[in-house]
Amino acid sequence: MDKTTNIDEYIALFSKDIQSKHQELREFIQQTVPETTEAISYQMPTFDLSGKHLVYFAAFTNHTGFYPFPSGIEAFKSETTGNQTSAHAIQFPYNRSISFDLIMKIVLYRAKEHTEKRVEANFY
Repeated sequence: MDKTTNIDEYIALFSKDIQSKHQELREFIQQTVPETTEAISYQMPTFDLSGKHLVYFAAFTNHTGFYPFPSGIEAFKSETTGNQTSAHAIQFPYNRSISFDLIMKIVLYRAKEHTEKRVEANFY
């Protein structure tokens, strides 16, 4: 895969159908936590909050990989049934809709983690 420098370039590498799915996911994450900034990290679209990575996503042959770190997977493991998961990722097959309800819960959970860690760091 080509090295990209921003999410627009990344999304443009794929077919129109995949572009549409990933643009929708991108906009949803931005709307869920508007304070995020976009980046490319590990050659994947990344959303940062307060200078720390919040979530990533990536396009694969048959699915979108969503990477909310192990804490995001573990907190909602019971809601990921029907999707392949690993310690770091949830796979959303292209032939099924992405569960935006689940994405919202995970992104908000991860944002709360960032806020709590920031408060703890400022406290000590």
